[in-house]
Amino acid sequence: MKDYDVIIVGGGIVGLASGLRIIQNDNAIKLLLVEKENDLALHQTGNNSGVIHSGIYYKPGSLKAQNCLRGYKMLLEFCNRYEVNYEICGKAIVAVNEKEIPALEYLFERGIKNGLQGLKRISREELKEIEPHVEAAAGVFVPQTGIIDYKEVAKKYAEAIKKLGGNIFLGKKVEQIKIKNDRCEIVTDNETYTSKLVVTCAGLFSDRIAKTTHPNLPLRIIPFRGEYYKIKNEKKYLVNNLIYTVPDPKFPFLGVHFTRMINGNREAGPNAVLAFKREGYYKTNFSLRDTFETFTWRGFHKVVKKNWKTGLGEFYRSFSKRAFTKALQRLIPEIQEDDLIEGSSGVRAQACDKQGGLLDDFYIVEDRKVIHVCNAPSPAATASLSIGDLISEKVMKQLN
Repeated sequence: MKDYDVIIVGGGIVGLASGLRIIQNDNAIKLLLVEKENDLALHQTGNNSGVIHSGIYYKPGSLKAQNCLRGYKMLLEFCNRYEVNYEICGKAIVAVNEKEIPALEYLFERGIKNGLQGLKRISREELKEIEPHVEAAAGVFVPQTGIIDYKEVAKKYAEAIKKLGGNIFLGKKVEQIKIKNDRCEIVTDNETYTSKLVVTCAGLFSDRIAKTTHPNLPLRIIPFRGEYYKIKNEKKYLVNNLIYTVPDPKFPFLGVHFTRMINGNREAGPNAVLAFKREGYYKTNFSLRDTFETFTWRGFHKVVKKNWKTGLGEFYRSFSKRAFTKALQRLIPEIQEDDLIEGSSGVRAQACDKQGGLLDDFYIVEDRKVIHVCNAPSPAATASLSIGDLISEKVMKQLN
């Protein structure tokens, strides 16, 4: 069968959640999800830090704020129903010195505006009770935050899709989407499929896929690699749960922090260093096309002009374990270079507009017969089912 009602491009957590919510809303829909890899959730979904986000960071009223809070509840309900292991352990966001306390207070107020319950300001002494090895002036404890393996969640989404009659085809790289009068034509490297409607959730390649139908798309994906260190087993005691610094409001990244993983490991990181390949998980990875597209985008030139010092600092920490350790010592002075083992890395698809803005909210382009999810950074995994609902509503309106 090569003709469907809805075809979804992309087998990450957002594509899978969208497919699941569509077929749950109307089981009669003939649905196909295509993924270029030979497995699901191999990129952003499978390489993130595995945190269930509370929604404290996001601008009130933004798509991130709305979908994170709603998606949080939906995710926990799904995990309880399908027996996915998770833990709500809470996290501490800390001001390492007195100068950062106003920014911490601003974050606390934002969390209240977003409807978070149980947020607590904590003193240096109270912080020591939660995380004995952290040195900071003050903190905020966020009880809603948790840990999970999103790759496991994604696979459960896929199982549920198949059980409801949906199809998932792997090893199908989409090369072009053609919008005809009555059908969409999805051309892959080895098959062509048709549908009434197409939804794309292509992550690191979302702009390229979207440009097959919207050649004047006003943004480009700039890849940023996030590198992690693992804390060796005998020093795991330094980190009880999750420890974050107050983020820089000018930069859409949370800075290096400590995370207890669902498997019991402790991770430190990530940094946010420009990658020279969209799926460039190693420092040596390079793609001429990807690099050319980054460096010829005028918005990127403006990003460099505004953030070159921060960018150089990230590169330095990428190549200097000593510098990376120094950044971590702002939180836990006891940690030493020898306590860190090189860990995994992930690549974040960061949308950048022509004015040099690093988009800090979800961005969806909708037109006749096509819906493109062009920017879905963190907390997209936490919010995935809520984003799926949003996509499903758009799909139903178009189909009807």
